[in-house]
Amino acid sequence: MKKVLIILAVLVIAFAGAFYYTENANSVDITIKTDGVNITVEADTIFFQKTPPEMEQKIGEYMADVINDPDSTVETIKANVTEIAKSYGYSKVDVTIESQFGVDQLPMPAVVSGDSMYPTLRDGQELIVLKTDDYKVGDIVIAKHPEYGLIVKRVGKIEPTRVYLMSDNKKVERIYTPTSVIVRTPLNTWVPKSAIVGVVKKY
Repeated sequence: MKKVLIILAVLVIAFAGAFYYTENANSVDITIKTDGVNITVEADTIFFQKTPPEMEQKIGEYMADVINDPDSTVETIKANVTEIAKSYGYSKVDVTIESQFGVDQLPMPAVVSGDSMYPTLRDGQELIVLKTDDYKVGDIVIAKHPEYGLIVKRVGKIEPTRVYLMSDNKKVERIYTPTSVIVRTPLNTWVPKSAIVGVVKKY
């Protein structure tokens, strides 16, 4: 009787092991590490099998393009990386993004253009932005403007559907022509909340 039970136990363990292997043989964990500038891709399988180097290279190339895209999100990146892995035969894909801001926190590089945020920010200065909708009055943010494209401003007011953005530079420029005086002031503007890309974290 004991032998029968032992044999049954061995068979159950063997069956469970075979089932576990079958269920997880095509699984891969992909970790994307980025600080907004540098990107590394690590792909691991549960059985320590080597993943195709072409897959990691393709994911790396995709990330190099998408990291600069103000419209990319953690969700869209995970979905697209999953599709890349599936094209290499992996049916179960788990994607994690790691950055200096934490797990699944997405940084983006940006460069200041103009002097509207002087003296806080200077023309040509490199920034690192954390893509987030968690911001407060006083934060410096990157936003999408319908006329000027991406702008960097300080949050002045927050209303239920819109945000007022202000320039740090308060200088008024007057340009005199033979017939008139042109007055230029740094841009202060309302934008929809959805236009905020993220908060400037490094400058």
